[in-house]
Amino acid sequence: MSKIFVSVSNHRYYYHPDDSPWEFEIEAEPEVLSVLDQLFDQQDQYEWRGFWRAHTPYVPYHLDPENDEVDIRLKKVYALIHEYGNEEAKKQIETMPYYS
Repeated sequence: MSKIFVSVSNHRYYYHPDDSPWEFEIEAEPEVLSVLDQLFDQQDQYEWRGFWRAHTPYVPYHLDPENDEVDIRLKKVYALIHEYGNEEAKKQIETMPYYS
């Protein structure tokens, strides 16, 4: 296991804390990072679809399935960080409104 520094806002993780700004510290195996990569990639794809859909004003935000998919991926990312995160990361995620 190695320490990984995760930036949810940038959809990236880093091996060194000084590489870039990050929000959470986790300890994870390469298999976990593979899952994190997939979640970030999927989130990026759905965000791009939502971007293009935003140019069609007749579809309201709450009826946009891409937005729901982005939210689902974000919750999965936070669940993964909670599972492998340090105590500070766990406490921070537990304060989020959709934590259960």
